[in-house]
Amino acid sequence: MVAGRRMGPILMAGTLAATEIGGGSSLGVVEKASNLGAAKWGLSASWYILAMGVAFIILMFFAPKFRASEVKTVPEYFRKRYGKAAGLFTAITMILPLIGLTAGQFMASATILSVMLGIGWQLSLIIVALIVTTYAVMGGMWSVAITDFVQVALIILGMFIAIPFSLKYGGGWDNIINNVPPEAFNLFSGIGGWKAIVALIIMYVSTFTVGQEAVSRYYSARDGKAAVRGSLLAAIINGVYAFIPAVLGIITLAIVNMNLVPSDTILSRGARYALPVLATLTMPSVIVGLLFSGIISATMSSADSDMLGAGSIFGNDIYKQYIKPQASDEEVIKVTRITMIFVGAFSLIVAIMATSIIDLLMFSFTLRAAGAFFPYVFGHYWKRASHAGAIASLIIGGIVSVLFERKWIPGLTFFGWEEQPVIPGLVCALIVFLIFSFVMPNKKESVALTD
Repeated sequence: MVAGRRMGPILMAGTLAATEIGGGSSLGVVEKASNLGAAKWGLSASWYILAMGVAFIILMFFAPKFRASEVKTVPEYFRKRYGKAAGLFTAITMILPLIGLTAGQFMASATILSVMLGIGWQLSLIIVALIVTTYAVMGGMWSVAITDFVQVALIILGMFIAIPFSLKYGGGWDNIINNVPPEAFNLFSGIGGWKAIVALIIMYVSTFTVGQEAVSRYYSARDGKAAVRGSLLAAIINGVYAFIPAVLGIITLAIVNMNLVPSDTILSRGARYALPVLATLTMPSVIVGLLFSGIISATMSSADSDMLGAGSIFGNDIYKQYIKPQASDEEVIKVTRITMIFVGAFSLIVAIMATSIIDLLMFSFTLRAAGAFFPYVFGHYWKRASHAGAIASLIIGGIVSVLFERKWIPGLTFFGWEEQPVIPGLVCALIVFLIFSFVMPNKKESVALTD
């Protein structure tokens, strides 16, 4: 589950960056930067990835505490710090979104595979699910980390090497500039200005902090220093990579505007897959192969981490705690692996079925970010953080975030931040967390974890 807690900073940086750079951070950024889809972000689409780098820098300051906690999962921390009720609540709300996220990455990988090989989408989906599930189950965190390290190199190389070939096809950089609107090169306006960037950073910090697929990397570091250095290196990787898909998106827009490739051909599989379709039409086969290997690496490296996170939480925090408390470590590992197989199979089913199921699972994703953040972070530093405060934060933070996300109450506002549901969720979670911690304190005030 945590690679024997012996992961060095370089391996940790690779797996941390690869885990968070997925389909949205590659194909999604190209789509938004190209202005071919609904969003017209231009170069500012790079903030989708740059904000991750900022989040990793912020997490550097928490990294030693995360590592020193000596837990294997986030729900384990909540159980040992705030009691069984808090542990069970976080376990349930964190498994569900991991299944949905795994399904989403399966879908992105399958679409690339079907474009590349010319085979059916569902067959591609089955191939991807079998491969990712197999290597993730075989070696746990070690296999995930090592494959992530290779994959992050392929992500950067594959996407970067496509730039000179697409530039050549478009007639050079000057020609690209002359065939896109000037606002495409604005680093701030397209995404929505500073408010949208701040909201993005806050969302990443809160999600990475309590997301098992991300924070497990800090648990796996060999010590606090390795955790800090790994987080910094991951931030640098994100900073380097961020502009590559954004530039590719702008080049794609210019090529379409010059009518070198008809827009309906580019958008034949949807705006998100504009780059793969363009590549197959305009680039040498070897370059297309490198580009596709990079994109598939981005999606696979996220899928395996989500799958391992779900398996670890079920084995460590549900099976061991509630189904068979006397289970040995070997039995828990076996159950974790079996769970990962079921997660892979269920994610495959979710990917094949209607997207409304994924929307349902995304509810839990919002729940985990807003409600769990402050109890988790404060629990490491503030001895007065109480069981009652944690439960109140988990419930209220999740409910408020979902209310704003689904817009169930017409006209509901929150000082101009209602379009970023995690913000009102976090604020309300913090308020109730502090109130209940002061009004209903623990009998013994301490930051120490207990069984």
